Amino acid sequence: MASFHYKAVTPAGETVEGRMDAASVEDVIARLQEQGNVPLEAGDAAGGGSLFGGLRRKTLGGAALVEFTRQLGILLHAGLPLDRSLQMLQELPEGERARHVVTRIRDRVRGGSSLSRALEEEHGVFPKLYLSMVRAGEAGGALDAALARLADYLERARTLRESVIGALVYPAFLLFGVLGSLVLLLAFVLPQFVPIFHDMNVPIPFITRALMAVGSLLHDWGMLLLAVLIVLGLWVAARMRDPETRRAFDARLLRVRVLGPLLLKVDTARLLRTLGSLLKNGVSLLSALGIARQVVSNRELSAQLAPATEAVKGGDSLSRALATHTAFPKLAIQITMVGEESGTLDSMLLRAADTYDGEVKSAIDKMLAALVPVLTIVMALLVAGIMLSILLPLLSLTGSIQ
Repeated sequence: MASFHYKAVTPAGETVEGRMDAASVEDVIARLQEQGNVPLEAGDAAGGGSLFGGLRRKTLGGAALVEFTRQLGILLHAGLPLDRSLQMLQELPEGERARHVVTRIRDRVRGGSSLSRALEEEHGVFPKLYLSMVRAGEAGGALDAALARLADYLERARTLRESVIGALVYPAFLLFGVLGSLVLLLAFVLPQFVPIFHDMNVPIPFITRALMAVGSLLHDWGMLLLAVLIVLGLWVAARMRDPETRRAFDARLLRVRVLGPLLLKVDTARLLRTLGSLLKNGVSLLSALGIARQVVSNRELSAQLAPATEAVKGGDSLSRALATHTAFPKLAIQITMVGEESGTLDSMLLRAADTYDGEVKSAIDKMLAALVPVLTIVMALLVAGIMLSILLPLLSLTGSIQ
């Protein structure tokens, strides 16, 4: 028997880690599930076989994952057996490797595995939230409804992400194009005029001398500066892998004007939608909180959920625990309180998530709409400054000749 490392969420909402001797990863997952835990990671002791942290074969994602989830839910709702539904969906994903993923899932289901177990064995293709909702749907006997809600969740996240990326394409091209032009002017065009100015004994204005110094620096030491920037970027990335450093950085991000409130709304929507979806699928509140901590991207907010989970375990309501121990918005906490009082916590959480998703999209649209003209004006001023630094000595030379 081999030793395997595992990470799971207990029925009490705690995240536990440890080692277990078993014949395979599948046995580790089965034992964890028999104990009532929700497995998050399972792999060999070296971490090479981690479900979510090691080998990541993202062969089924984006629109293909949404379509696969939605179509599978529709086929199951129509009364088709799971293995036959998977057989019909074999040709759905684009790409040979993605089709192989669906084929392997179908073969495992035909061999007697549950859908959640078959998905887990793909080692990182399906996110933790996906597996948890499928597992909850199987336990509650409503897998088709769970897949339909999961597809809606994935579609909303994908739409928001693609809208932001699409809106950023033009500003990104504009930024890189203008920056490239500035570097070209400073490093190669402006230095060509330096000998002319010196030969003609033309008085050089301060702006020209400053830009000439920058151009000489880029021309002579450009590759070294690039190397320094790359090394600095790698050092920052290494520092960000330290949990405490990352948490302190995320805490400062939340205090940044404009950006901080936007990031808070993004994670609030993510938390509320995750909790609402898991509760609607029959997952206990403590287990849902444990899983939701893994979904929140800001480490500071994720850490604040730990004492909130302990408070709920001790008998506090979710709204009171969030208000006491976290920095999530008051409106979200009030909506949570209303949901608890009316007995519709899952529905209210999902409605609140829709509200925050709309606010995030509106804020991002406004920021991107203002970004393009601001970026254009700034870059135009920079180019005008460079051209002015060249024209001023030339005008002075022309006046001297006259």
